[in-house]
Amino acid sequence: MKAPILLTVILLSITLMAERCYSGEDQVTEKQETDRVLFDFIDPSEADLWRAVNDNVMGGVSKGNASPGEDSCLLFSGSISLENNGGFASIRSLITDLNLGDYNGIRIRVKGDGRTYQFRLRTDRNLDGIAFKQEFETIENEWIEAELPFASFVPTYRGRILTDVEPLDPADIRQLGFLLADKKAGPFNLMVDRIVSFK
Repeated sequence: MKAPILLTVILLSITLMAERCYSGEDQVTEKQETDRVLFDFIDPSEADLWRAVNDNVMGGVSKGNASPGEDSCLLFSGSISLENNGGFASIRSLITDLNLGDYNGIRIRVKGDGRTYQFRLRTDRNLDGIAFKQEFETIENEWIEAELPFASFVPTYRGRILTDVEPLDPADIRQLGFLLADKKAGPFNLMVDRIVSFK
């Protein structure tokens, strides 16, 4: 009788590993079959492909970093401080040509703390260049999926919305990022399960 029990335990373990961060309601739809996975963080070393850029670049003292989180997710966490005219923390992926010209947007699956975050895209190779942003709200301790069409991204520079910039061209996207700048001091955490592009 021990062999069937052992087999059951092994199958259960494999199932739990496959589920990772996913809830039981997740279903693969026909639309999702055309998605391209950019990050799924199954490999913890994917966290090393992200870098923190916080308000210390302008004299602030906020803290934010990227690290491997529980259940094979990326953890963006830290603390926002409004001292010294600061107030933001962010992480960015390493710069690379993502070849997203054939896609219509980004879909992310995240679990946050009830705060409003920004997902940001960059098309140049400069640390302090123009970014295209789109905000998404989180629900404390609940997984949500946010669909972010490229057409809805807004150009910004150092917190200012720009009006004299060409619209985002997905073919030029070279960097992805998350930023928190909601003018609320205190700790934050955002778990990122996956980042995909959709058609």
